[in-house]
Amino acid sequence: MQRALAIVCVVALSGCVASMDEDLDPATSLGEEEWSDEGPPPGEEAESEVPEDDGDLGTISEALTGAPRFQLPFPCGQVWAGQTRTNHSPLNSVDFNRANDIGDAVVAAAAGTVTRVANEGNRSYGRWIEIDHGNGYRTRYAHLNSQGVSVGQRVTQGQRIGTVGDTGGSSGPHLHYEVRRNGVAIRPVFDGRTALFYGTRNYTSQNACGGGGGGGGGSTGVVGRVNTSGAALTVRAGASSTTRAVGSVADGSTVRIQCQVRGQSITGTYGTSTLWDYIGTGYVADAYISTGSDGQVAPTCR
Repeated sequence: MQRALAIVCVVALSGCVASMDEDLDPATSLGEEEWSDEGPPPGEEAESEVPEDDGDLGTISEALTGAPRFQLPFPCGQVWAGQTRTNHSPLNSVDFNRANDIGDAVVAAAAGTVTRVANEGNRSYGRWIEIDHGNGYRTRYAHLNSQGVSVGQRVTQGQRIGTVGDTGGSSGPHLHYEVRRNGVAIRPVFDGRTALFYGTRNYTSQNACGGGGGGGGGSTGVVGRVNTSGAALTVRAGASSTTRAVGSVADGSTVRIQCQVRGQSITGTYGTSTLWDYIGTGYVADAYISTGSDGQVAPTCR
């Protein structure tokens, strides 16, 4: 993610104060680019369903009969530019991109069973995953850098399944995403809203934001690991290094993030972020916590 930084160090392991200009509008910086990739591998092609109204511009969708409530295939709160185009294969697929996204977490758009974990080498999808959601609905995630699930595995909505990559016939790092109904590619729906056709727009993930599922909070929280390169990490009463210390957690410890809030900008092991993680006893700077994502992964603290 692109950032403009002006760093002034403060207390050790409270981080460095920085002004951070997060790329929260990737469609603006990436929208003029014509992305490209190869379609499905031989024998896997699918026709695309073309709605009678071919000018669907991100409107609220009619309910898909028997379908789960699909969400964006990224952790809660992340902003991604999604592009659709008339020369895409299949026509109704979406390519997702944001700056410096290679290695970013890809999560299940809905609960289901993994049916394919394949590698097409330097052509077509490259590394890809398919999930069966029942009632004829399946999703596909292509050009992955890594795959973290196996065939037959049951996954929950928001569960991490792989990472964004540049494998196969791809013009650059991005996630190629499809929804298929009975083998026919249909226009994806995210949180009840149909994707924009055709063009580029920003989407903010609501995947597992309300708790439940593998990627977003709930009673057990999102698992993270402390990485300070040795020293203990201070737990604070609020989302700032100026609030009182209420405890500490050792380097390498596992913590459960119950919710997250924006606060003081901190530079740590994983870059610079304004996110702070509530771990039950207080807040720790997310810049020192490994969650597999550089964005929000748990509900916003209320």
